[in-house]
Amino acid sequence: MKNIYMIGIGLIGGSFAIDIKKHAPEVVIYGIDTNENHLNEAKELGVIDEKATVADIENADLVIVSIPVDATVQLLPTILDKIAENTLVVDAGSTKEAICKAVEHHPKRRNFLACHPIAGTEKSGPKASISGLYVGKTNIICEVEKTTFKLQEKALKLFTDIGMRIRYMDPVSHDKHIAYVSHLSHISAFMLGKTVINKAKNERDIFDMAGSGFESTVRLAKSSPAMWTPIFKQNKENVIETLDAYINNLKHFKELMEQDNFSEIFNEMENTNYIKQILNGIK
Repeated sequence: MKNIYMIGIGLIGGSFAIDIKKHAPEVVIYGIDTNENHLNEAKELGVIDEKATVADIENADLVIVSIPVDATVQLLPTILDKIAENTLVVDAGSTKEAICKAVEHHPKRRNFLACHPIAGTEKSGPKASISGLYVGKTNIICEVEKTTFKLQEKALKLFTDIGMRIRYMDPVSHDKHIAYVSHLSHISAFMLGKTVINKAKNERDIFDMAGSGFESTVRLAKSSPAMWTPIFKQNKENVIETLDAYINNLKHFKELMEQDNFSEIFNEMENTNYIKQILNGIK
């Protein structure tokens, strides 16, 4: 794969570009983005080699789509219309069901591999791109059987070359599970941030008391609303289910506080400490 087109030159697409170039210096990375400043910045930083448009992807060996999920749903059929017979197209969206449905009957569905690299930071834009972002991270691949085998092989080599682990899942299960382990975390961070901001309007010194615990908990609230609003919209039913479960747990904790039942609060927290074993298994 010599000509690689990155549609969306932010953290995800830019980090892909950096690591692909590191492992295959001979490839040419073309950047496509609706934000001209992002394109200029990416070229100045060396994240991409050349600027391009969607009309140019007929020359692509590989197209990586890393734009908001609602834009992916709209643009993906057009991308498949324009590519050559042997071009591989992958996406990096945090939801998968709507994206897969958007192209399920497309004549070139076999050229598309639905992916979700579980990696990122709260930062955005070309300057957020970093080398090694995907090392040791899991890449969820959905409906792999619908992608032609030769292109599957190319994709898997690319992902393993940059250090990713592979897991296969159907789109419905992916969206359900990711709502709990990713989407809910972002909502919690945004709402915690809102709660503290509202309090700080009356008590300006509250942030002087904010330590590393608050900073790490609310970090995700710095994420891009332009990216996360479409995710919540596409995964609405699953996100609401996770919110119901989360709100019930919060209400239960509040009730225990009101009842002065601190022994049960201790038990709740101690039982939840089991999360440490789960997270240690992920690392």
